[in-house]
Amino acid sequence: MNAEIVHPDGDLPRGNVGAIPPRSAASYEQELAARRITEAGLRDILAKGEALLRLKDEAIEYQALMRKESDHRLLNDMQIVVSLLALQGRASGDAELSSQLAVAANRVNMIARIHRRLHGMDGLQTVSFQKYLGEFCGEFSQMLSSRQAIDRVVVAECDEIELPAVTAIPLAFIVSELLTNAVKYGEGRIDVRLQAMAGKSYLLSVSNEGLPLPDGFAPADCKGLGMKIIQSFVQRIGGKLRFGSCHGGKGACFAVQFGAA
Repeated sequence: MNAEIVHPDGDLPRGNVGAIPPRSAASYEQELAARRITEAGLRDILAKGEALLRLKDEAIEYQALMRKESDHRLLNDMQIVVSLLALQGRASGDAELSSQLAVAANRVNMIARIHRRLHGMDGLQTVSFQKYLGEFCGEFSQMLSSRQAIDRVVVAECDEIELPAVTAIPLAFIVSELLTNAVKYGEGRIDVRLQAMAGKSYLLSVSNEGLPLPDGFAPADCKGLGMKIIQSFVQRIGGKLRFGSCHGGKGACFAVQFGAA
């Protein structure tokens, strides 16, 4: 009697069922050649990418160099304009015209100062306005002392505030114009303050001693260029312009309330 052999996997006989058949040397060579072609293609793509990155870096460097050169020429041109306005004012022989030209020269000079100082902060996303305001007001005081017989003091008080550059730049021009108006129409000490308010808002104020604002004063009715510049920049930063008397009614105060963009 023959014994029946039972396999563990059921009725199937043992063998190499499902095994991977052996590969020939030719198939390995074909696969290796295909991989070499793929690798060469990837290296070519990487080389082109690195070349494009180098070109991009060179373009950025060239653009930065041209911007610096443009800024340098702009500042030089502004100084030439200031000199020409001053010369024209002295040669005009008309006191009113000379005064207007002097105001224009001062405004161009202050724009150049602001541009030079902000250019030193190029690339920054935020500006430490406490430092900027202190240095700017110090320069403004020195400029006044060199041009006027009476010493006009500009005092800056500012909380430690970091402002976005898109807000700080227009605010710098607002400060410049408000200081110019305070010198022109006010007397004595000029106070500049920037303080943080509730709800992530800020308040910039410029006040001076001297005569108060006239009754019925309205910035929209002012014909001077300075107040129009102020209103334009206030609108740009989404702020509100306020004004009134200070120092017990013996002086004027302008304030701008705004939020950081």
